Amino acid sequence: MLVRGTFDGIQEPIAQTGRNRFFQGAPPGPVSPSTLDLSRVGGLAVGHAEDPEASSGVTAVLFDAAVPAVVEVRGGASATYDTASLSLDSTFGRRWALFFAGGSVYGLDAARGVRLRVLERGGGHRAFRNPNLVAPVSGAALFDLPRTKGPIPDYLPLGYEAARRANRDEVPVGRVGAGAGATVGKYLGRDRAMRGGIGAAAARVGRRGSLGVLLVVNSIGAVRDPSTGRWVAGARADRGRIAPPGAAPSLADPSSGTTLGLVVTDLEVDRPTLARVVAMAHAGLASTVTPFHSATDGDVLFGASTGTAGPASAPDRAGGEADRLGFLAAQLAVRASLGAVRVANAEP
Repeated sequence: MLVRGTFDGIQEPIAQTGRNRFFQGAPPGPVSPSTLDLSRVGGLAVGHAEDPEASSGVTAVLFDAAVPAVVEVRGGASATYDTASLSLDSTFGRRWALFFAGGSVYGLDAARGVRLRVLERGGGHRAFRNPNLVAPVSGAALFDLPRTKGPIPDYLPLGYEAARRANRDEVPVGRVGAGAGATVGKYLGRDRAMRGGIGAAAARVGRRGSLGVLLVVNSIGAVRDPSTGRWVAGARADRGRIAPPGAAPSLADPSSGTTLGLVVTDLEVDRPTLARVVAMAHAGLASTVTPFHSATDGDVLFGASTGTAGPASAPDRAGGEADRLGFLAAQLAVRASLGAVRVANAEP
């Protein structure tokens, strides 16, 4: 049996096997609509898919057209797909879709499934006067591999399914998509970690525009609310309390941390401005995740501009637009990270 909607002549069909059936319905555990919803940002659609046990998955963001995009990799142990060509000196810096996946390097197979769906829905463009369509996509993966040896989900069909489910409805957050197997607070070992997950937040920018942040929180570090200083999620201590990370955390299980994210606006923003906005969003996350950007984290943030709301307002000074959007992105990144762990760890 074949997964529906294969694109004849471009990709081989995706076989439907026992390894790549999808979880149907809502994943077990806390999942909630985003309270400040990413769907208010124009020009994109978001979809999630999980493996049959809902222990890992893929989240795909599809754009209405190929949009300018950037990436900033800060963690020392990242797993990424086609990010080098997003550098500011690259010739082709546009993407039809972005994805986040579980599965470590296995999760990068999701790229082909996402691309297949982009082509099916009419996306793609010609390059170098060649008649064949290309649909560039980029993505990153987090480490949620099972602790015992066994079969690994096939992320190619998971990527396709996440992209097929992409829509403009409220974006579910919590234990869903790429966040299905996420955990936080692994500095005392995975046994004492709490749940991580997907988080999202968005806000209006001026009269026409919007800015949103989508995160997958799977950090080695703990998550703290910077407005109160209280720890929200991390390594569990006795009596249900959170053991704060010490000045030099032991990183007892150092192979499994990552925070992945996307900062996206529907204003027309050039790539150098996007790069500054993403850098400021990283700084916002550093105020809530501790430790962050460690040698064994795979922290990656993408930035994208769909441009559906038209040009941004004229800045009042050099760099004014980057600072305005970057300051807001940092705030939204904090909200999204807090929302992810609060929903994921809420009582069912």
